[in-house]
Amino acid sequence: MNLSNLKPAVGSTKNSKRIGRGTGSGRGGTSTRGHKGAGSRSGHKTKIGFEGGQMPLQRRVPKVGFKPINRTEYVGVNLDVLQTLAEKHSLTTIDFAALQAHGLASKNDLVKILGRGEVKAKLEITAHAFSATAQKAIEAAGGSIVKL
Repeated sequence: MNLSNLKPAVGSTKNSKRIGRGTGSGRGGTSTRGHKGAGSRSGHKTKIGFEGGQMPLQRRVPKVGFKPINRTEYVGVNLDVLQTLAEKHSLTTIDFAALQAHGLASKNDLVKILGRGEVKAKLEITAHAFSATAQKAIEAAGGSIVKL
């Protein structure tokens, strides 16, 4: 099988109705556009979301919340994830490059270590931010933290 012999499933596609092919077709004459007005003429387009003067959906639906434009967003990594990473790859130091290499962060992300789970190993962890519970848990296990 290759791209040249792929076909859609039987019955999944239909030919579109061809308009403007004479009066005998049932879709001739005004070609389903009605009489007169902008909608009957070529080149007429309506605005996206326009509902014929009715209040558009994006204005009817209530807006919720507020998101500041200069907010710093972090990618959260929990302690249990770091513990499994350390056990699996026998790591003692976990830095941004290690998180990137194992798919937990991408190159432009800011990483915050969060406190879910527990750390048993003595780890030196480097990240952009730490939650208070994560910091206590790491230091209680004998590890250290480094903020970027």
